[in-house]
Amino acid sequence: MSGHPMPPVALVTGGMRRVGGAIAAELARAGWALALHGRSDLQPEPALADTLAECATPWHGFAADLADPAAPDGLLAEVTRHFGRAPTLLVNNASLFEYDDWHTMGAAALQDHFAVNLFAPVLLTRAVVAAAGEGECPAIVQIIDQRVRNPNGDQLSYTLSKQALAESIRTLARAFGARARVNGVAPGLTLATDDYDEAQMARLAARMPLDRLSTPGDIARAVRYLASEPAITGQLLFVDGGAHMLSMERDFVFLDKHDPA
Repeated sequence: MSGHPMPPVALVTGGMRRVGGAIAAELARAGWALALHGRSDLQPEPALADTLAECATPWHGFAADLADPAAPDGLLAEVTRHFGRAPTLLVNNASLFEYDDWHTMGAAALQDHFAVNLFAPVLLTRAVVAAAGEGECPAIVQIIDQRVRNPNGDQLSYTLSKQALAESIRTLARAFGARARVNGVAPGLTLATDDYDEAQMARLAARMPLDRLSTPGDIARAVRYLASEPAITGQLLFVDGGAHMLSMERDFVFLDKHDPA
């Protein structure tokens, strides 16, 4: 990149793999320099590494434990030192997702989930906006979850923290005004874990109004769209095959485990 101006910088938390990796790859194709956060592992997954190389993307990995209250300011300072400028796009993708319900929920679980899923994104958002140059309007995209629209009782601490982050979008958009654009993307079930099998995934997709689940590419393109549209703020975009319009009795992992036939 010698002799070429540095492109604008995007910071993606949890940006090394899975949905975060897809978001990072899409932003690389859009021409962003990338600050990719991981809790400890700073090696991008192979598909992302290939895209970074193909696009000749300036990028660097940054380790931070977002449960640490000092992490947001420290992370932003490291990113700014490395690239010589503050990011003008922040994608708060990293999250904590652990199981509890009303029987098992306690103060420690609530504190852990709110620290990573609410406090860190909001504090990183504040730091990015505070670091913006004169006339800049950073774009903030919070990754939420479709369950905030029609919640069930599973993963209760996680759900409550994501509901709080979702509600912060409009409030922060009003608070920052022309200083920043704040939006969100709410995925549905996107990447299966070992808890699912192919038949269950097919049955879950058939439940959706669009007869499909969301893909990492769907989420990434929605982030790219919100990052690039200067007249949009305070919006939460559901990218979930229509899951947010359904009232499901349990989390996806518990549904359609066996063929009803």
